[in-house]
Amino acid sequence: MKVGILTGGGDCPGLNQAIRGAVLKGIDFNFEFAGIKDGWAGLIKGETMPLGLQEVDDVVSCGGTILGTSRTNPYKKEGGVEKVKDNMKKLGLDALIAIGGEDTLGVANKFFKEGVKVVGVPKTMDNDLSATDYTFGFDTSVTLAVEALERLRDTGRSHHRIMVLEVMGRHAGWVALFTGIAGGADWVLLPEKKPDIEEMCESLKKAWKRKGVGLVVASEGTDLPQFKDMKEEKDAFGHMILKKRGVADTLAEDIEKRTGIETRTAVIGHMQRGGPPTLFDRILGLRVGVKAVELVKEGKFGMMACLRGNAIETVPLEEAVAKLKIVDDAWWNLARVFFK
Repeated sequence: MKVGILTGGGDCPGLNQAIRGAVLKGIDFNFEFAGIKDGWAGLIKGETMPLGLQEVDDVVSCGGTILGTSRTNPYKKEGGVEKVKDNMKKLGLDALIAIGGEDTLGVANKFFKEGVKVVGVPKTMDNDLSATDYTFGFDTSVTLAVEALERLRDTGRSHHRIMVLEVMGRHAGWVALFTGIAGGADWVLLPEKKPDIEEMCESLKKAWKRKGVGLVVASEGTDLPQFKDMKEEKDAFGHMILKKRGVADTLAEDIEKRTGIETRTAVIGHMQRGGPPTLFDRILGLRVGVKAVELVKEGKFGMMACLRGNAIETVPLEEAVAKLKIVDDAWWNLARVFFK
């Protein structure tokens, strides 16, 4: 059997481990693999690379994806769907493993409904897929963000400042939430919650008076009042492109004006995506990669590997992409316990 593997959407630590897990398990079944370059764009163009034991031997600690990635949507490209199907036949692919988040897996689900033999592997550092407890990439990104927050606390205390750390998170604020709770932030701003700037600033003044420093963690997708009339570009999947927003800078200016306390910012951005994955993400990536190949072997197409508790289980792609997992009131109320 010849199986194609692609990685789509934003990169994150754990992708190479998922690829490695799939290839090594596939060897047990005498599968042949083709690495699809740059996500769905590679299937539109028919571009592949060798993908065997030699290619995955040394990726055990590597971040990113050796296959490359893109945010290409075949359903938004003229003739894109037909080209994907035609190239799968030309490449002799009997099945496809799609590794990605809601967008990549949403495309995979559409192709499955049109007869393509595809299985999914969940990937997103945002941890916003509702069908799985955690996705690889999340633990690494939060670990890095917590370290950044610790460093900001040191320099902020030295200069008696409020420090604002902006982290990734377009629609879901899990990265900001976990960073804030684990790193001891004095306030957290999330896309799911309308920001109460006045309440936040009063809390920050109390924290600063007590400790000589104030810490704020903000998701890049936080909807500040200043963005009300902003026109933003959208990507191929209809998501707003946030690079011009500047949440941290906008927020810091407002905080300093309201509190009279010097406020500085840090944006770690794409540093959250790169670098070696944590232990948790390495193991999770390997496990879901192995499971994906087992699904192919068993002919269980249209399914996605997922983590439930400590077990790797399966769920229909249709269910996996039905809704986003966002921060609920229970988690928000827990975070508020630590805003003193």
